[in-house]
Amino acid sequence: MFRTLQNPAVLFVTLAAAGILMVTMGIRQSFGLFISPMDMSTGLGVATISFALAVGQFAWGAIQPVAGAVADRYGPRPVLVAALLVLAVGCAVTPFVHSGFGLALTFGLLASIGSGAGSFSVLIGAAAQRLPLESRGAASGVINAGGSFGQFIFAPINQKLIQGIGWVGSLWAMAIVALATLPLVFKLTDKPAAPHPQAEGDNGLRHAVVTALKNPSYLLLHAGFFTCGFHIAFLVTHLPGEVNLCGLPPSVASWSLAIIGLFNIFGSLYAGACIAKYRSKHVLAVMYASRAVLVALYLVAPRTDLTFYLFAAGLGFTWLATVPPTAAIVGKLFGTRYLGTLFGLTLLSHQIGGFLGAWLGGVAIVEYGDFSWMWYADIALAAAAALVNLPIREAAVVRPAVQPA
Repeated sequence: MFRTLQNPAVLFVTLAAAGILMVTMGIRQSFGLFISPMDMSTGLGVATISFALAVGQFAWGAIQPVAGAVADRYGPRPVLVAALLVLAVGCAVTPFVHSGFGLALTFGLLASIGSGAGSFSVLIGAAAQRLPLESRGAASGVINAGGSFGQFIFAPINQKLIQGIGWVGSLWAMAIVALATLPLVFKLTDKPAAPHPQAEGDNGLRHAVVTALKNPSYLLLHAGFFTCGFHIAFLVTHLPGEVNLCGLPPSVASWSLAIIGLFNIFGSLYAGACIAKYRSKHVLAVMYASRAVLVALYLVAPRTDLTFYLFAAGLGFTWLATVPPTAAIVGKLFGTRYLGTLFGLTLLSHQIGGFLGAWLGGVAIVEYGDFSWMWYADIALAAAAALVNLPIREAAVVRPAVQPA
């Protein structure tokens, strides 16, 4: 299937989008590593810092449909440039704030809005509008793998930077990296998008959104993606805290996050291949069900370095690999004309779940001293997500006819 990416122009667009996502997701997915050093330095408390990150989870999702709509209307270049600039500012000014409100504004809103506007909805939409139909599934897997690779390399890098030059210096380094990514935006958008003729029944963006929100399959997709956000945000924010509760060194947390990213590279590429062979709803159902099983196994396993690494590898395979099949379903239901906006709305649902996962994790550790109830909620929600994807009305995969030899 990845032979569809061999065309140099197709490969160029795909890799540029993957590179941008590598940076925006790699920076954002490392934020949990800053909780402990930031708490020790500022004395703001884990709950306050967790709330700022929870605000960021919601903001990251809330900006997705807005950024997607602006990109659908004016093109992705100005959106992506603004995204990287805002991400850099959010990282650079965070060390200068000294209150929970200020932290929520900079580390929560600014950094996450920048990361979100330069994330899946705009990048996948921009690529889909510049690629032929047969290349889009493979491209979405590669772009998604870029985000996973970002987590793989940025988590240990940030951990080393925090240990070497402190959390302030690490955030300033991330601001520089965000600015250095700007040239990729111009490479991605060098090729103009394919024109969108006014198709019959296309009554504009507002009508497309209203129609989508009345579609039961679209709403079920949102419900499953809500659970995905809860699960991912809880883990990426509070895995370092869980590692600390188990008496293990901070390096276990950073390497666990890196392993999640590494294995999601393979998971994302595999997901891109699967959606060309199977119905995307079935791919999603299997992914969510596997998470419920993995969390249950983790709860009965001994808390050792190896347990965390194996847990990370298992989770990593499906971590953000849910994105290609989710985007594929949106594309099948409504086409690519407003994909940035409509997929952005599903990401908003994802991050409403993310807000709750990040915030309630902080509440749990303050109120109960551990994350037990969060793990139980994780299992229940993952199982529910597997079930709600099954009734989605999705057309069967159309495979090309085999040509006679």
